[in-house]
Amino acid sequence: MAGNTFGQLFKLTSFGESHGRAIGGVLDGCPAGIQLNLEQIQVELDRRKPGQSAIVTQRKEPDTVEFYSGIFEGKTTGTPIGFAIHNTNQKSKDYSHIKDSYRPSHADYVYDKKYGFRDYRGGGRSSARETASRVVAGAIAKQFLNGIQINAFVSQVGEMKLEKGYKELDFSKIETNPVRCPDTDMAEKMEAYIKSIKKEGDTIGGVITCVLQNVPIGLGEPVFDKLHAALGAAMLSINAVKGFEYGSGFDGVKMKGSQHNDAFDTDGSTKTNLSGGVQGGISNGMDIYFNVAFKPVATVLQAYETINKEGEKVTTQGKGRHDPCVVPRAVPIVEAMAALVLADFTLLARTNKI
Repeated sequence: MAGNTFGQLFKLTSFGESHGRAIGGVLDGCPAGIQLNLEQIQVELDRRKPGQSAIVTQRKEPDTVEFYSGIFEGKTTGTPIGFAIHNTNQKSKDYSHIKDSYRPSHADYVYDKKYGFRDYRGGGRSSARETASRVVAGAIAKQFLNGIQINAFVSQVGEMKLEKGYKELDFSKIETNPVRCPDTDMAEKMEAYIKSIKKEGDTIGGVITCVLQNVPIGLGEPVFDKLHAALGAAMLSINAVKGFEYGSGFDGVKMKGSQHNDAFDTDGSTKTNLSGGVQGGISNGMDIYFNVAFKPVATVLQAYETINKEGEKVTTQGKGRHDPCVVPRAVPIVEAMAALVLADFTLLARTNKI
């Protein structure tokens, strides 16, 4: 199975399965001499871990990261940073009923057809648990990118959409509620809605908005290494993501060019920022902002019809511990992937390799 490495210079290779002994990764290309706050890395993991509130999966995992290389006396050495997060609360029997059948909208069917074999326990390698490794690497990238601010938050759950622009919001409120929405009133409504969906044995999707501030001018190249294209690829690599838009996004098609153009100030900044901080594939120093759409979690705790390995129609039902809405736990994952992209492009700009 290929495709386990992300990045060109600042590279993460992740390993492990949902119900294996551990998940982890090797982060290669991180410069030497970076003072790391290991406690802050654990804080980022705790934001992603299961069982943190009533509106997420109740799988109980401490998600404690252990580092094995690449760090000495609290600083990066420039060598590969190896780490692991041990799985301690697997319940593989929750998946025995799908050993010979395929869950709709999961990777089960295509895995079997592509590889001739699959780990049915929690989806194996396709499980969203793999993203914990990304959060560790992203937390390191954030500390490498000292000065760049990365804030993601839930802006929509189902039809419930936050209408305020990000400049009207107080990012300090993101972590004050389990939904991770910076608007207190909307957060309460979203939380109640997710709980009602959970009682139905169903799931709901949502949108995460991410804002990157203090990004320097000049990251990215104008052809195949566009900064916004790399961000899009990073976000679309996250489980359950179905859409990515930056700047004006799809709303921009409703405007005329004279309305959409970002007029310059004398210092090179722009009066508006419909470009979303990227022009010609290169960061222009303005805020970079984008939306990431997540589908409803495919595992529903209701009876459903599917097919088995023999192509026969069968009826089964979702079991186990699953998120009724994935977006609250996905916030730190979106931030981590954004940080990995910015770290990679920062090193590429330094070496003039693109």
